Amino acid sequence: MPRGVPLPGSVPDDGLTTRQRRNQPVLAVHTGAGKGKSTAAFGMALRAWNQGFDVAVFQFVKSAKWKVGEESVFRTLGDLHTSTGAGGAVEWHKMGSGWSWSRKQGDEVDHAEDAREGWREIATRIAEERHRFYVLDEFTYPLHWGWIDVDEVVQTLTSRPGNQHVVITGRNAPAALMDAADLVTEMAKVKHPMDAGRKGQRGIEW
Repeated sequence: MPRGVPLPGSVPDDGLTTRQRRNQPVLAVHTGAGKGKSTAAFGMALRAWNQGFDVAVFQFVKSAKWKVGEESVFRTLGDLHTSTGAGGAVEWHKMGSGWSWSRKQGDEVDHAEDAREGWREIATRIAEERHRFYVLDEFTYPLHWGWIDVDEVVQTLTSRPGNQHVVITGRNAPAALMDAADLVTEMAKVKHPMDAGRKGQRGIEW
């Protein structure tokens, strides 16, 4: 174990070796009102890419028209993998019609179906073990709004085959999802420049 890394509080009596325990798949949830949930998830995805893992990103809330800096980076890394074999393969998907958490009046039904369609695609890929590392960005919102059944999601994720890591981001993560997760981080906002009327900036927000 690297220096400076604390030992676990206890070693579980699960019959697994240290190597087997180290290679177990992780379900992580980044939630809370603070900034950095997606940023942390994409940081983990960078590590996964560097290990040669097949990475798939599914954005559930950000508009399809938005320019997301991480998307450009990961598409470049995907091209690098294709041309040189470095890292892992990358896919980046924006779900549905680019609906956002503003929930524009009059089109909620269509947005909900878009979200369900996106989840069905992810569930199919998980069953087929299509990827090694998944980022479900802003996925907590359709769960919180009741557009996608939380129990179904938990069942699919906790019974996923193989060694597939899944990271989910967004505010208001359902309790059942957090209970099922191996790693839960809540981002707490202490200060934010937007509270003082400052606008989002290049290199910071996008």
